[in-house]
Amino acid sequence: MSLTKDDILRQAKELKIQFVRLQFVDVLGIPKNVEIPAKRFPQALDEGVNFDGSSIEGFVRIEESDMKLVPDLETFMCCPWEEQDRVARIICDVQKSDGSVFEGCARTNLKRVLAGVIDKGYELNIGTEAEFFMFKWNEQGKPYTADKGSYFDLLPLDHEERLRRDMVIALEELNFNIEASHHECGPGQHEIDFHYGNAMKIADNLITLKLAVKTLAIQKGYVATFMPKPVFGVPGSGMHTHLSLYRNGTNAFYDPEKPDGLSDIARGFIAGLLQHVSAFTAITNPLINSYKRLVPGYEAPVYIAWAEKNRSPLVRVPPQRGNGTRAELRSPDPSCNPYLAFAVILQSGFDGVEKLLDPGKPCNNLNLYEMSCQEREEYGIRNLPRNLGEALDELEKDPVVKDALTSHILNYFLTAKWNEWMEFQRIVHPWEVERYLELY
Repeated sequence: MSLTKDDILRQAKELKIQFVRLQFVDVLGIPKNVEIPAKRFPQALDEGVNFDGSSIEGFVRIEESDMKLVPDLETFMCCPWEEQDRVARIICDVQKSDGSVFEGCARTNLKRVLAGVIDKGYELNIGTEAEFFMFKWNEQGKPYTADKGSYFDLLPLDHEERLRRDMVIALEELNFNIEASHHECGPGQHEIDFHYGNAMKIADNLITLKLAVKTLAIQKGYVATFMPKPVFGVPGSGMHTHLSLYRNGTNAFYDPEKPDGLSDIARGFIAGLLQHVSAFTAITNPLINSYKRLVPGYEAPVYIAWAEKNRSPLVRVPPQRGNGTRAELRSPDPSCNPYLAFAVILQSGFDGVEKLLDPGKPCNNLNLYEMSCQEREEYGIRNLPRNLGEALDELEKDPVVKDALTSHILNYFLTAKWNEWMEFQRIVHPWEVERYLELY
């Protein structure tokens, strides 16, 4: 049953809320908020809250600056990590001041793509595995990892075990369905997994996860980062994304009559991911740093293929069947804007469903990292984009992926990211100076 305004105000009074954060994101996925005192909350629920959109990345020009935040009642939550005041957050859609749709709102864009699939009788469920690093600062102001833990380690090697547990407790208090948490492969690297759920709810929760993790880390003297590859020589941080389509409450990826249990819909969806991944990688891996993770030897996918019993390809189908049947897309990283990432992933996969695409045979017994270029070519296995520039080129050429974004979002994203790539190419890096200065 949907919550009403009176339900929300009753909750706020019972929780003795003093301030409410009206939360939203810019086009690049950076969380923003306007904070209001609790006494202004009823008016905000009735009328929304106006703000200057010209100061937000990717929104509007100064001559069109008046925008409105419209709260989504289902997203009201008390923030348990706030130590001094009783603070709640509610996630907002961004509209124009006259109440019309704003094409630069990433959340509204995801609603549009989800609605197109719902109209065809399907619903997208998503589960994510978000990885991140935690650092401390040394006396020189440089970050360092405070533990020597590796995959699934615990105390005494995992020094942040208690802090990670506090993060999970805070998220559970928000009624997030946390499936697991653990130390990851790299020193200071951790993972928190969401149980699968509605795509919009998971996107909302990922933004809140980042805020909770970063805030709790700061309170304990750490800095948490979802940067994909902050440390040389260890695996980067990914955001493995588990995907399934449901129809009439039933997992449409499962077909008990097929030898592998995978329906034609599942195979089509996987084929769509494989066909369009080169283009949507610009959205799911949006930083120059993202491509330092997508290299051989560090567990991240590099080659475009799928498998059932193999973790080296881009898409893996875990062994569970029935309602647990799903495809795991292993390339996204947690720096992405989840609203945009889920939109392009869904559009790509569903394109494969509608066109009855076939992903081909799974690479179940092939270690793609150990194959030669010629062997991969014989199997028709392509590479993911090697850098942000290549990914942006692919995005510009793919009409299916571009259609998952409004023209406003697409144009701003391309402009911002091309500028970022060009700036990076002009920078002289310390590695280059150390390597070449005296030698040449």
